[in-house]
Amino acid sequence: MRLFSFLLCTIVLFLGCKPKNSPTNATFVVAFGSCNMSQEPNPFWDDILAAKPDVWIWGGDIVYADTDNIERLRAIYAQQDTVKGYAALKAEVPIIGTWDDHDFGVNDGGAEFAVKKESLQVFLDFMGAPKDSERRSQEGVYTSHDYETPEGKVKILILDTRYFRSELVRDENPDRRYKPNRDEEATVLGEGQWKWLQTELNNSDADFNLIMSSIQFLSGEHGFETWGNFPKEVEKLENMIVDSKAKGVMVLSGDRHISEFSKKVLPGMPYPLIDFTSSGLTHSYFSFSGEPNRYRVGEVVSSKSYGTITINFKNKKVDFKIMGDDGVVLQGLKQTY
Repeated sequence: MRLFSFLLCTIVLFLGCKPKNSPTNATFVVAFGSCNMSQEPNPFWDDILAAKPDVWIWGGDIVYADTDNIERLRAIYAQQDTVKGYAALKAEVPIIGTWDDHDFGVNDGGAEFAVKKESLQVFLDFMGAPKDSERRSQEGVYTSHDYETPEGKVKILILDTRYFRSELVRDENPDRRYKPNRDEEATVLGEGQWKWLQTELNNSDADFNLIMSSIQFLSGEHGFETWGNFPKEVEKLENMIVDSKAKGVMVLSGDRHISEFSKKVLPGMPYPLIDFTSSGLTHSYFSFSGEPNRYRVGEVVSSKSYGTITINFKNKKVDFKIMGDDGVVLQGLKQTY
């Protein structure tokens, strides 16, 4: 009987078991979201865990701190770690991501923030970066993650749109907060991060490359924070993506307290560039009444939500979904790469 049980267990292990979050089928599932107040209820952690994503990406505003008091910032991050649903997800699913302004430390903040170096270390502590990690001596939180499966490879490029970002220019129009900064030296990513990103894209052998930007990339007409406030930087990233010939490039974003899909055809690129905005997790722009976005596909979702991206390596199709509570699909988009 013992021999039979041993043989049976061996067969089951051989045929049926696989490392957690290392899929052996043709799909890879990404879940992501932004704008999360640790003191407010987040209705999605159980749904996200039930969906069994292969990775969770924070898209920024992990917490709302808005402070230059580093100990207060650390305490607010610590509060997020005590959230039961998040702790359950963290125990089962790899967690990666970036910051935005409220967890960076100042609303709409950029390179001028006085304690950004200290804030960076608190962010890395929260994300579990080892004390001897190279990121500890790097300016900015940008990094990359590679996920290999038997069917294909996914690269996730995490951008830092705060640490190096040049000054925003106020708009005289009372209906708009900012207008484009056309200064030749104005930047979103900074010189070092731009060089890093170019190298990552040019050398990528991944089947799909996901770029996590905390602020929207394609939607640039609304007058709030967006890459569109730095038109030369938008052009630079578009050209870099096209010239790199990287496969399956898409942009993920947050910040806006709304969720939407944007799509743009770039000359020389065999598929359209999609910017999937997912925001917010605990609070959203319920009073949203409309804003221009020439690249929008479908409608704006102004209720609380998170996003999922299901990548199918075999047929090169991606299923984008804006998700509500209890697994309700609020809006979807499919794209072949």
